[in-house]
Amino acid sequence: MAEVRTEKLCKSYGIAEILKDIDLTVEDGSFVVLVGPSGCGKSTLLRTIAGLEQSTTGKIEIGGREVNDLPPAQRQIAMVFQSYALYPHMDVRGNMGFGLKFAGFPKKEIERRVQEAARILKLEALLDRKPRDLSGGQRQRVAIGRAIVREPEVFLFDEPLSNLDAALRVNTRIELAKLHRMLKATIIYVTHDQVEAMTLADKIVVMNKGRIEQAGKPMELYYHPANLFVAGFIGSPAMNFVPGRIVETTEQVLTLQSDNGLRLALPRQAWGTAAISSGDQMTLGLRPEHLKVSGGTGFQSGPISLSGAVDLIERLGDIGYAHIRLGDGSGAPLVAEIRSALPLEINDTASVTTDLEHLHLFDSEGRAFAKLAAKAAA
Repeated sequence: MAEVRTEKLCKSYGIAEILKDIDLTVEDGSFVVLVGPSGCGKSTLLRTIAGLEQSTTGKIEIGGREVNDLPPAQRQIAMVFQSYALYPHMDVRGNMGFGLKFAGFPKKEIERRVQEAARILKLEALLDRKPRDLSGGQRQRVAIGRAIVREPEVFLFDEPLSNLDAALRVNTRIELAKLHRMLKATIIYVTHDQVEAMTLADKIVVMNKGRIEQAGKPMELYYHPANLFVAGFIGSPAMNFVPGRIVETTEQVLTLQSDNGLRLALPRQAWGTAAISSGDQMTLGLRPEHLKVSGGTGFQSGPISLSGAVDLIERLGDIGYAHIRLGDGSGAPLVAEIRSALPLEINDTASVTTDLEHLHLFDSEGRAFAKLAAKAAA
């Protein structure tokens, strides 16, 4: 396998900048996931690394050699697309071995590689079937097998699970994780699904508007988001944001006046000596799973205590989510995780608290203040 590096990589179509100064290192044998909203440039970055798109400026290295001017066939990569792109008239064996046959490999070598890929992907019993006789998950495994037989240095996956139903996506995701451990492969994987990213990746790269917002281990991004965009994108349900203005500062307390009329006393020690002054626009971030909920207004433990009327309850089995109106009711409701045993109904008053280590604070530019009491990244 091989390391992949890009330096100051840019891609433009006329005046439209799609990729802007992308500096990225994908370590040998790692599983790196590119995530971001539609149009952020993640698929374009993958296709540029593959050679399917030509970069405007910048450098791409695979295995220590610059590949900018090499065609895809000479980059030692294999790509798995969102669509299976299988030949309908060929059986599984023919589909998996066609690329090798086209490249002039001997029949015995093609058969050896196909059999080995079929064994890894548990496709031995399906080698003589046509694509029309396969399920969606089986077709995706054939597409992955077609990549494996090439024995590439780098695997590139472009939203390979998006055509599968929810249950099959979970199963195939598990198989992909096992496959990575087995092959010890270098994998770059594109998805819009942050749950896929969190469960598969050694490193997540969050992209937005053609730039990398933050790159790091999944739990590093979860506990220490660099900015509002990453904080809102990583985690499900998304982090709650309470925008407002600092109206008072002391050595012990930062007082935040929220836009919806709340007055919150935030422990000053959570952010150490960070330069925070009265009048500064700030946004408080709270993850739903870090909020403790009780009925009534008497539950007042913890540094942050809020209460409001319940707008909506999402019941998902043992856990659920309460949507709570805060302050004057303007702005988005606060979403808090609840347990099924909690006797809470719509229009009830609910109290919400959280611990010091789970507070996030962002400045007027959306940049996160580092927390001294933050939970260590796993």
